[in-house]
Amino acid sequence: MPKTNWPSAVKPLLKKYKGKPHPLEYKNIYQLVVMVVLSAQDSDKNINKLAPDLFKAFPNMKALARADEEALFPFIRKVRNFGNKTKWLLQIAQTVKDDKKIPLTMEELTALPGIGRKSANVIMRGAGVKAEGVIVDLHVVRVAPRIGIAAGTDPKKIEKQIMETIPGKDWGEIGMAISFLGRETCRPTNPDHAKCVVRESCAFFKTGK
Repeated sequence: MPKTNWPSAVKPLLKKYKGKPHPLEYKNIYQLVVMVVLSAQDSDKNINKLAPDLFKAFPNMKALARADEEALFPFIRKVRNFGNKTKWLLQIAQTVKDDKKIPLTMEELTALPGIGRKSANVIMRGAGVKAEGVIVDLHVVRVAPRIGIAAGTDPKKIEKQIMETIPGKDWGEIGMAISFLGRETCRPTNPDHAKCVVRESCAFFKTGK
């Protein structure tokens, strides 16, 4: 079987989803940082629901830095692992102190508690800065090996494989594009091949499953 030219094969996918907003409904980078931390192992839908009240009470880093666990609990107690997330958010706010000082590099973001590579990549995409990696969420972990652009189940290894395959200029968009493909078309069961823009290169489609 000829080797897939992935940089070319993903062009329709990048075109379809380029610049499409992340499913987290944030209004600025401060909100995105908070929501990304809260959304780990939880649903974007749940975080979107509680965000308005949370940000009314804590509209920026300064307000959050003045808060304590007791003040934050009522707003995020319905979030999975809210105990740890409360600690992380307060530590982030006390470290960063001001919205203008939110770091936007991979190294600085991942040095903050509760922010791993995936979260950092999401924040950097939202801020429109140059990507230093590829967003690999649960959808990408499932879809990337299925279509054949990566292998395995380890998010870090999948990210590395995509970075080695796709040119750096597309890193900022490719992860989110694969994620949207997984959300909308490449469902876990009964993927909608007819609507898939990468089916001609897809390993799963080619095997006729």
